[in-house]
Amino acid sequence: MPIDPYIVVLLATVGLAALLPARGTAADVASGASTAAIAFLFFLYGARLSTREALDGLKHWRLHVTVLVCTFVLFPVFGLAARGLVPVLLTQPLYQGLLFLTLVPSTIQSSIAFTSIARGNVPAAICAGSFSSLVGIVLTPLLAAGLLGGDDVGFSTDSLVKIVLQLLVPFLAGQVLRRWIGGFVTRHKKVLGLVDRGSILLVVYTAFSEGMNQGIWHQVCPLRLAGLLGVEAVLLAVMLALTWYGARALGFGRADRIAIQFAGSKKSLASGLPMASVLFAGHASLAVLPLMLFHQMQLMVCAVIAKRRARDPEVTEEASEEAAGASEEAVDAPGGTGAAETEGSAAHPVQGQPQDRVLG
Repeated sequence: MPIDPYIVVLLATVGLAALLPARGTAADVASGASTAAIAFLFFLYGARLSTREALDGLKHWRLHVTVLVCTFVLFPVFGLAARGLVPVLLTQPLYQGLLFLTLVPSTIQSSIAFTSIARGNVPAAICAGSFSSLVGIVLTPLLAAGLLGGDDVGFSTDSLVKIVLQLLVPFLAGQVLRRWIGGFVTRHKKVLGLVDRGSILLVVYTAFSEGMNQGIWHQVCPLRLAGLLGVEAVLLAVMLALTWYGARALGFGRADRIAIQFAGSKKSLASGLPMASVLFAGHASLAVLPLMLFHQMQLMVCAVIAKRRARDPEVTEEASEEAAGASEEAVDAPGGTGAAETEGSAAHPVQGQPQDRVLG
């Protein structure tokens, strides 16, 4: 199971914040820059999403409702159940971070990438991840206020407005301007991908710098981190099983089940980090630690699952039948077997990794 190099960079950013935290004026500058970077990130999300694809995706409403239920109902239920692990395995701050993790919307890019590798319903994954992110902009803060509560969560109308202005408004602006800039964004997606990653790094550095300034790291020890990793591994395994077998029980086909599994079992670091920075303020570093760990875990596990799904017997049999059909058509066509070889090789490219390693 490969470790995403970007996660190593994320951990290095945490180390940098521990050694050289931003203080005073530097902290104010870093906070403002991270806010602007995240707004620009969601602007790019809006510019990338095809409005036609989104409208077409509404027709597949059962799938999207299933993903939303997994993301905003089942996940929070398991998060609340983990309350019984305090203080045996988790401290109260780590539990709050774990519960916040269960309230965050699903990913977009990684859900699409893994669905594509597994030969699932990619358009459905695009729409499901996008709808989850848009719903989460409003629903996640409301759930956090209702389930977390207390003085540690600074939820108010102002905080909700701040999140909407930082995430939803730039997204809608990107949608409006997509007509003019969509082509540019598509052509330069690899370069603009650096903006995605840089935005997250800046938010991580700002959050953990604030945590160092507040002196909260004495609350975490290796044993507690090991307990947190164990809890998150169980949570991910349960959600992967529920999304796969539950979707089958609901009558979804294989391609749709793949989209449901990858979109319904994941949590977005890109959406969760800015929300945590608004809702938890000085305690955001501990609040996002469970999300960072879960994010890497889901990437590693889902990469393996996606590759295995691509080798499912029914997929292999379908590919063989398509290849046989293409060969028969080519034999009947002028050019004989030579045409068959050419057509077969063009029609069945090698299944590989997604074009970009993305951070959902």
